[in-house]
Amino acid sequence: MGWTPLYLEMQDKNVLVVGAGEVGQRRALRFLEAGANVTMTGGHIPHELEEVGVIPQLRSELSKWVEWADLVVVASGDQQLNQEVAHLAKDKLINRADHPEEGNFIVPSSFFIKDVQFSIFTQGKSPIMARQLRKRIQALIQEEDILKMELQHFTRQLLKGKVHDQKNRRDYLYQILNDKKINEFLDKGELEEAQDYVTFLLETQD
Repeated sequence: MGWTPLYLEMQDKNVLVVGAGEVGQRRALRFLEAGANVTMTGGHIPHELEEVGVIPQLRSELSKWVEWADLVVVASGDQQLNQEVAHLAKDKLINRADHPEEGNFIVPSSFFIKDVQFSIFTQGKSPIMARQLRKRIQALIQEEDILKMELQHFTRQLLKGKVHDQKNRRDYLYQILNDKKINEFLDKGELEEAQDYVTFLLETQD
């Protein structure tokens, strides 16, 4: 199979979710949280989903909403309905929760730790192991790792205006990453102090 990981900008994109069961609800919420316009058909849509912005539509207008959608999620327990939607959406991005290999994009197990997003895809072999691996990764990431990321971002912004050579910027970022004093600040959760020290170091190199 030719799967490759990608992240899509979903702000203001149109998403049709067919199927209002547990999987369909999860998919709808994920795309809604990413800023998409989400509509749903093919089952009883919980009032809680409507309250957060999911718009229910009539199954009789299925072709209209497939045409409207930039991306279609098939998550119904009705195989006939699933096949109908897949046929209508053949030229679109389509996620088949029932038969993933028949779609052209996957919605992997995904989670955030602050601004870092992790996605796990087992080629459909084991959703249970995807969840287990997720727990292991979450246990490994420390607060210091997140602070280092924030400091790297801060340093990159400073360097863009001062160091024009990309290789020199990269070398400086590695220097910051391994600096003993900076790591002492981050070990204690002192991000602002680490930022001040980075600013001092950069200014003394002018």
